[in-house]
Amino acid sequence: MQFQVTKIEFDFTGAEDEITEEEMHNITEETVGMIIDADNEEDLVEEITSYTGWCINSINYHHILS
Repeated sequence: MQFQVTKIEFDFTGAEDEITEEEMHNITEETVGMIIDADNEEDLVEEITSYTGWCINSINYHHILS
C-alpha cells in the first residue's frame, strides 16, 4: 500500500546538541508530502524512522488508492 504523509511530528527531545533547529525543520518538511510504500501504519512509522533516524511522536497520512 502507498501512504502520503500529510503531517508529522518527530521526537527531537534532547537533539539540540546533535542537530540545529533548521535541520529539525528540514527533516520535517522533507517528510511531509512523501509517498511511502508500507504494509500498514506500523510499517509506515518504521520506514520513516529508518529513513530519517528519528522516532515519531505523531503522524497524519492519506492512504493512496491504486
